Amino acid sequence: MSLSAPLVLGIESSCDETGVGIVRGTELLVNAVASSMEEHVRFGGVIPEIASRAHLDAFVPTLESALKDAGVTLAEIDAIAVTSGPGLSGALMVGVSAAKALALATGKPLYAINHLVAHVGVGILEGGELPENLAALLVSGGHTEILQVNSLTSDVRLIGATIDDAAGEAYDKVARLLGLGYPGGPVIDRIAKEGDPKAIRFPRGLTLPKFIGTKENPGKHRHDFSFSGLKTAVARCVEQYQKRGEEVPVADIAASFQEAVVDVITSKAVRACQEHGLTNLLLGGGVAANSRLRELLAARCASAGITLRVPPRNLCTDNGAMVAALGAQLVADKVLPTGLKFSTDSGQPVSLISLAV
Repeated sequence: MSLSAPLVLGIESSCDETGVGIVRGTELLVNAVASSMEEHVRFGGVIPEIASRAHLDAFVPTLESALKDAGVTLAEIDAIAVTSGPGLSGALMVGVSAAKALALATGKPLYAINHLVAHVGVGILEGGELPENLAALLVSGGHTEILQVNSLTSDVRLIGATIDDAAGEAYDKVARLLGLGYPGGPVIDRIAKEGDPKAIRFPRGLTLPKFIGTKENPGKHRHDFSFSGLKTAVARCVEQYQKRGEEVPVADIAASFQEAVVDVITSKAVRACQEHGLTNLLLGGGVAANSRLRELLAARCASAGITLRVPPRNLCTDNGAMVAALGAQLVADKVLPTGLKFSTDSGQPVSLISLAV
């Protein structure tokens, strides 16, 4: 095995994307993704059982396509990395079972890695080595977190997280309320451009300071997120227009909702960086494709003197390349592989970057 530039196969199946990526060191060779999103549209959200069955159908063709496009064989692979969590239990089990079978058949070392940390690791594929004093803001359908990345392979800490709905989940639910279909993120982002973001002042969850007497107390949720109240406020707003027999101003509601979401996310991310002495921020997750989030975060980071790094859109969503990228870093840093005797962990904490032997 070449420790300077390990050739690593990454497998991702935590939700509705079947991803297989191949990375040589920090060079991306291929990023093959098969999505089952269309199968979930009529339900307005991801159905775990459907996602799991879709992974079963898609894995072998996706693997074969990735190996062919990369021009490598399984025999040439140095190591295999697979998402062990967090994610949907059934979906995770498909990817982990496939990875174990490949590792057993080929004798290659297997790394069971953290899905969220992989979103950070993907940054090395385009931007090179990750900087020091790094924070990561991960925004997706299932996760909204702020992480402190002291070491990509050995020390990642959670600063803040959502206590209810994730941002992407809130987008999907609001899109359903507005009759915009699924997935909600792209359509709300598009329609919001036609609306007035100041038309309706929706609530910003967990942003009001707490006071003990006359002294401000930041509170335990200073860096956490909550979007359930915002979702309810949008529902009440739509109901009021309908009760009055008035046309629902979809574009204005979409724009005002989106502004509330990105206002909270960006302000909390910048404040977390400032309070923890972190001068670099990486944005990841599917919602990182949102144009207003990118715009406002870039402006606020620039004002605060924080350097922002945003991977290409196709590497922000769930994919095998990010798994392979983190796996390659673990190999290069001589972290011991996990082996075959591990289970999936739908709630795997970010502190568990890769599962121990």
